[in-house]
Amino acid sequence: MVITKPPLGWNSWNTFGPDINEEVVLRSADAMVETGLLAAGYEYLVIDDCWSLRVRDDAGKLQADPEKFPHGMKYVADYLHSKGLKFGMYSCGGMLTCAGYPGSFDHEFVDAATFAQWGVDYLKYDYCYHPETRVGADIYRRMGLALANCGRDIVFSACSWGADETKQWIGSTGSHLWRSTGDINDSWASIRDLTLSQLPDQVFGRINCFNDMDMLVVGMNGAGNVAVTGCTDNEYRTHFSLWAMLNSPLMIGCDIRSMSDETKKTLLNQELIAINQDAAGRQPFVVGGTWPNYQDSFCIAKLLENGDIAVGLFNLSDSDRLLHFTTEDFGLAVGTGKTLQLTDLWTGKKESVKNEIVNEPITAHGCRVWRAKVMDCE
Repeated sequence: MVITKPPLGWNSWNTFGPDINEEVVLRSADAMVETGLLAAGYEYLVIDDCWSLRVRDDAGKLQADPEKFPHGMKYVADYLHSKGLKFGMYSCGGMLTCAGYPGSFDHEFVDAATFAQWGVDYLKYDYCYHPETRVGADIYRRMGLALANCGRDIVFSACSWGADETKQWIGSTGSHLWRSTGDINDSWASIRDLTLSQLPDQVFGRINCFNDMDMLVVGMNGAGNVAVTGCTDNEYRTHFSLWAMLNSPLMIGCDIRSMSDETKKTLLNQELIAINQDAAGRQPFVVGGTWPNYQDSFCIAKLLENGDIAVGLFNLSDSDRLLHFTTEDFGLAVGTGKTLQLTDLWTGKKESVKNEIVNEPITAHGCRVWRAKVMDCE
C-alpha cells in the first residue's frame, strides 16, 4: 500500500483522552459529515488509547471494552464506512500502551489480523513500554510486516516521537507517516517549540513516509485532555498554516461536535488544504531571510505540481516584525523577465510582487501565506 498525500482526519485524544466511547465516536462521525469536514478531505476518524479491556481474551486477541463500546469495533467501523469515512484505531509497540492497556509487542500478526477483521483503515502505533533490548526499527518493522500481510489496506502511522533517531530508520519499516515530535498541547509555546524543532528535519519527509508533527489543537480553546492555556484564533491560523505548509498530516483534535464558526473557517480553508495535499509532495524549505537573522521568524516555501509556489512568512516571536522574501530566492532574477502574482490564502487578495521583493509587517504569532504564480513582468 502506498499513500501519496498526508492523511486528513480527526483523532479522539486531544479532547477526550481516556474518556472515549461509542456514542462520542458515532456523533463525531456524524459531525464530520454535517460540518463539511469529510467533503473537505478529512476522511479518517481515529480512536486513540483506552478503548480496550486491560486483558486479552482466551485466544490472545485484543478486546474492546464492552462498557465503552457495547456493539464492538466492527459495528463502529461499519457505521463510519456507511458515512463515507475511514476507521482508525490505536495500539502500541510495547507490552502496554502508554495508558497501560495491552500493547501489540509479540502479538503483531494476531493484532493486525484482528484490526483487518474489524474493518480498520488506519493504525496509530505508539512507543511506550517496549523492551529496552529491542530497537525501534525492529519494533516498527514487525508491525509493518504484519499489516502488509493482514489482507487489508491499513495506513501505518508510527508514533515514536522522533525518539532513537527515528528519521534514520523509519523509511525501512513500512510506516506511511511518522511522529517526528513529542506530544503537542493546547498552547502557543507548544506550537512554536514543535515547529522550530522540525524545520531541520523536513529533508526526511517524503511521499509514503510523511513527517507527522502531531495532531492539531485548532479550536480547542483551553478545553479538553491536552488543554493548557489555549490559543487565540490568530495563533490557531498560524498553527494550521504551518502544519499545512510542512506536509504534516492534518488530524483535528478539537471537539468537532461544537466548533465555532472561526474554527470551521480555519479547518475548512480549502486553499491551504490544497497546499498540504499537493500531488507532487515536495519537501518544504526555508528561503530568503530576515533582517536581522531571527531564529523564530522565517519564510517557508514549497514548489507545487503545477509550477506555482506556496510561500509563507511566519513570526513565532512575541513582537511584531518586518519579514521578507525576494523573487531571486526562487530563481526569478530580473533578467528572466518573470515575477510572481500572489494570492493570499486567508483573504483571497491578489497582488503582484513589486521591485522583486515582498517586505511585510507580520504580527506577533502571526503569518501571511500566499500561492504564488510565475508570470511575465508587465
